[in-house]
Amino acid sequence: MASKVKKKQVKKSAAKPKQPLANPAEERKTSFDTPSGIRLPAVIAPGAAAFKYAEDLGSPGEYPFTRGVQPNMYRGRLWTMRQYAGYSSAEESNKRYRYLLEQGQTGLSVAFDLPTQIGYDADDPMALGEVGKVGVSISSLEDMQILFEGIPLDKVSTSMTINAPAAILLAMYIAVGKRRGVEPRQLRGTVQNDILKEYIARGTYIFPPKPSMRLITDLFSYCQQEVPRWNTISVSGYHIREAGSTAVQEVAFTLANAIAYVEEALGAGLDIDEFAAQISFFFNAHNHFLEEVAKFRAARRLWARIMRKRFKAKQPASWKLRFHAQTAGSTLTAQQPENNVVRVSIQALAAVLGGAQSLHTNSMDEALWLPTEQAVRVALRTQQIIAHESKPGDTVDPLGGAYAIEYLTNEIETRAREYINEIDVRGGALAAIESGYIQGEIQNAAYRFQQALEAGEEVVVGVNAFKVEEKQHLERLQVNPALEAAQRERLSRLRAKRDEVRAAELLNQLETAARGTENLMPVFIECVESNVTLGEICARLRMLWGEYHPPVTT
Repeated sequence: MASKVKKKQVKKSAAKPKQPLANPAEERKTSFDTPSGIRLPAVIAPGAAAFKYAEDLGSPGEYPFTRGVQPNMYRGRLWTMRQYAGYSSAEESNKRYRYLLEQGQTGLSVAFDLPTQIGYDADDPMALGEVGKVGVSISSLEDMQILFEGIPLDKVSTSMTINAPAAILLAMYIAVGKRRGVEPRQLRGTVQNDILKEYIARGTYIFPPKPSMRLITDLFSYCQQEVPRWNTISVSGYHIREAGSTAVQEVAFTLANAIAYVEEALGAGLDIDEFAAQISFFFNAHNHFLEEVAKFRAARRLWARIMRKRFKAKQPASWKLRFHAQTAGSTLTAQQPENNVVRVSIQALAAVLGGAQSLHTNSMDEALWLPTEQAVRVALRTQQIIAHESKPGDTVDPLGGAYAIEYLTNEIETRAREYINEIDVRGGALAAIESGYIQGEIQNAAYRFQQALEAGEEVVVGVNAFKVEEKQHLERLQVNPALEAAQRERLSRLRAKRDEVRAAELLNQLETAARGTENLMPVFIECVESNVTLGEICARLRMLWGEYHPPVTT
């Protein structure tokens, strides 16, 4: 059980700290463990790998999809190169998107600023000082139209990292498409829409769990009928890992959250095979190369078994775990930032060898500031060099059958399943979040790693070993200081020209619908088409549903 994993790890962390090493290469380890605490033998024999070819490994594109969700994988089509971007105004972000597409990016990924993520307009007092700082500021349909100006929505796949107000941002995207003659059925992309991991690890929540889960299932139901090519959720392990979890915990807690979403949708009357194929996942590509490759394979196999055996899904499309990967932001260093190019390259290769459907590579300067155009280009070129020069995708699952990879795949699946069983005993993911169990497990793992780092047991090049004194000479991206005033002025003009009576009527209709059980997506679309803003919609729902306040833990 998960408690056994915890006991083993706590024992390791209790060891007497060593002094940081001047040169770690001079001292040999007596044991070799992965960051998840999986012991690595010097040589892994076939018996240690212990997999049954037909049941555990199988063929690519076939259950349990250990070797990939498509028979040909990258031989048929490369992964989508989707660089996460967004800053300042819609105009500035649009320029960055068009630049990236010109440089060979094959999908868009939108970063929203913090006010947008938690449902405030740019002119709200709560947004002061944060407009456009860590993403693009989007308050209205007008902003969304500018953001995608000149970008063919029927040809480009768009991912939006948005959670609490995900349904509203998707409503804006649908409305932009309709104004350009692109029907909802033609749209392709993803909304993250994963509120449980916000309660666990990230904090950009708005509403309490119950109404938040309703928004998610409403979006599931609407897209299944109207936007069938859209991924209605991207269940995210990325932020769980960024908060300090191990690879095993990343898989376990992500799939536990996904189980909760499936159960919620089933409880709302949806059929498993009608919505499951539109569920996608988002994982971290971290440092330990072998463990990361195995992690992706283990997650894919475990999810296939959960969907087929636990939820009795009948369609193979419902069993497939399709995932986007992003290299690990928490591993980037402000010291010797050029070394981040190497880290990102290795992490990206692990994601490719693990079978990712799309990939973002971090820029080398992101530990310092928002990435510059040059840094983003190098990050994109990293993917292109892997794809077109190194060519690991010329054969499907090239590491499949390797004893070390299969051993780690089995270990991660087994340990992740033990965590999921423990979460089930505790009442499911939501109950485990409300009790603080999941957060506590992540915090303990993060603490153990920090102890190991400070003791020199873990090495971060340039931070606690191989250090140099140097000044940074990298170009810095600047956000226009006049942005907030410009955004406030744009919203003022928008409200002056819209039909205020109609806007008020729609907000009242929204409140009535939210008090009942009807699907809210059509109301959201009607609201944004009449220039009701994101903040106004969220304010009305806040008034009705309240806000989430995390439990106080000691």
